Amino acid sequence: MISHSRRHCVVELQALPARIGQIRRIVSAQLRHWQLDPLIDRAALGVTELLSNVHRHAQPDKTCTVEIEFRLGRLTVSVIDSDPRLPVLREAAMDALETCGRGLALVEALSEAWGARHQTGGPGKVVWFSLTAAPAPVAAPRPVRISSKPVREPARTALVAVDPGAVSAGMSVAASVGARPG
Repeated sequence: MISHSRRHCVVELQALPARIGQIRRIVSAQLRHWQLDPLIDRAALGVTELLSNVHRHAQPDKTCTVEIEFRLGRLTVSVIDSDPRLPVLREAAMDALETCGRGLALVEALSEAWGARHQTGGPGKVVWFSLTAAPAPVAAPRPVRISSKPVREPARTALVAVDPGAVSAGMSVAASVGARPG
């Protein structure tokens, strides 16, 4: 189910690898619609990491909800699942040789703030991050450059008097042009 208001969007899903790519596209499209293009890459990466964590760790199932909300210049992306265990940021996660456990470190690096809390009114947890949207710069009007080529005037044609007798006698017109009637 997808529902959204002007600046709020909620998507319920199974956190399976094929669905994670679809959610990235939904988040990107929603941010484009809200004209928050500068946030798309970071938001898409962050939601991918959080959904990957649900896929790897959430028990008993992979059902979750992704919620994005834009309010007062701040985008908040939340992933809610039914597993009550809160995630822990691993300090060694940024070791270059590690292949697992880097998701929350990436979320921390790409966001202004992030956190996790138990879900209010039910089992499970909410893991979230937020991004600040810089106001769109107002571009100064740029002068429009119009390239133009000078229009060539049509060649002027000169009227030439041709002696009809010279033309019928086999003289060329060019030859008769220089001849004076006499």
